[in-house]
Amino acid sequence: MVSVLCTNTGEKKEFNEGMSLLEILPSFGFGQPYPIIGALVNNVVQSLKYRVFNSRTVEFLDYRSYAGRSIYSSSLCFLFSKACEDCFPGCRVTLRRPISKGYFCHVSLPDGRAFGGEELKKVKAAMRSLAESNLPIRRHEVTQQEAIDLFRLRGYDDKVRLLETSDFVYVKYYSIGDSIDYYCSPLLPSTGYLKVWDLSPYRGGLLLRVPDRHQPEELAPFREQPKTFEIFAESQRWNSIMDLETVGDVNIACSHRGRATDLIQISEALQEKKIVQIAEEIDRRHRRSVNPLRLVLITGPTSSGKSTFCKKLSIQLKACGLHPISFSTDDYFVNRVDTPKLPDGSYDFDNFETVAHEALQEDVLRLLAGETVQVPEYNFVTGIREYNGKTLHLDEGSVLLIEGIHALNPKLTDKVNDQCKYRIFINTITSIALDDHNSIPTSDNRLLRRIIRDHKNGSFTATETIRNWPNVRRAEVKWIYPYQEDADVLFNSSYIVEFAVLRPYAEQVLATVRKNTPEYSEVHRLLSYLQYFNPVPDKDVPATSLLRGVIGGSNL
Repeated sequence: MVSVLCTNTGEKKEFNEGMSLLEILPSFGFGQPYPIIGALVNNVVQSLKYRVFNSRTVEFLDYRSYAGRSIYSSSLCFLFSKACEDCFPGCRVTLRRPISKGYFCHVSLPDGRAFGGEELKKVKAAMRSLAESNLPIRRHEVTQQEAIDLFRLRGYDDKVRLLETSDFVYVKYYSIGDSIDYYCSPLLPSTGYLKVWDLSPYRGGLLLRVPDRHQPEELAPFREQPKTFEIFAESQRWNSIMDLETVGDVNIACSHRGRATDLIQISEALQEKKIVQIAEEIDRRHRRSVNPLRLVLITGPTSSGKSTFCKKLSIQLKACGLHPISFSTDDYFVNRVDTPKLPDGSYDFDNFETVAHEALQEDVLRLLAGETVQVPEYNFVTGIREYNGKTLHLDEGSVLLIEGIHALNPKLTDKVNDQCKYRIFINTITSIALDDHNSIPTSDNRLLRRIIRDHKNGSFTATETIRNWPNVRRAEVKWIYPYQEDADVLFNSSYIVEFAVLRPYAEQVLATVRKNTPEYSEVHRLLSYLQYFNPVPDKDVPATSLLRGVIGGSNL
């Protein structure tokens, strides 16, 4: 017999050795508003088919959890790819990244025909049939070489390259009927769990839509994101030009002498080129006779690189002959005792009301009117906004840059003529995928940056950063991302070799998180992604790089 402690109820019960979580679940009676689709076993995400051979602590999960959504979405991707394979043998299915509350997909038919309306109807009908048939989703475990041979036989070259450049002894893969696939996340027990989804045309491809995270019985509401898609498509075009579409491609390229250095230099050049273009556009608008541009607003979610970007943009604006003056919305934080609080009583530092926005806007208006203004500096030690004699003044040729997470909130500068503003939104849109069916969550890029940066600065431990991450993400969804599509330009701060550069730093910091803490589940997931990237030394990352703001060594 083995003991299972269910954290959902606090009960501990005895079970026969080898029983699956699916068999154990009914013994724990607790309210389940939505179907249970996975579990955390000793803080590691597992399928409901996981068999218990030793005493374990188990937390059962539904779709509202991050891990639950990963299990459901990966299983849905498998359902989609199998339906395409059944309908059009020999087709290539790519699922690149989440966008517009779904997954952007593309299907290349073997005869070269375009994937149109009739093909879409056929695939959707096949998906419904597979789901209604409630076919088992089976997990298999074989040696690395056996998996490589199996995928090579099926023509899955993307998975072959990924596995050949990874350091595994055994590999897990999944099957539905005679179709096989490879996924990083555990999958659902069967196709019958996949009840809520849709498939629709989207910007030259398809959008595989998923359930709403708060109401899993309904589809997540569609949100058009043309500017976000364009920045993603731009990165995809460059990846294609360099023949680097998946992690396996990057690993192979970096294994060649000098190629890793080339990729770093190319990434830096592409970002610098974009910053130059933005600076030139600001300069053009600044010099127009009617409503000249005077105010540049720079925002983005945490760890997207706002501060470093602002410094790099200032340099390029100077090269255009302008005189940039900048400050951060952080300097206008209200005194800590006046900071809004979360329901648990902790400070809500991401709330818009954390910024004394009326005082900030009044100072902006005075600066734009030509006055000299004394601006505050926030003392993060005492939690007090201080006035220490720092003054700003906009001369002819000056442009005011304001950087911060709330910079694009309309209430921050609603008294300033919109035609005098230029809005920049910075994000880390991870363009590289593990393989054709496994994308890397964009937020993971920023989470790794934040963990490394917080540890380096001594501000928070990895455990504390991970613990607070859900609050950060909720605040981003509420206060930052709603204004992304309002920006004049989007800037992608991600690096094609970023995960490879960050891996040694991340592994060292993540090792400090204890396995018996809830935060370890996130550590295990992040390490699972990182293990696919062959480490790349940071010696060729220049001191002016956005990445230096994370790993150290910046001279900006």
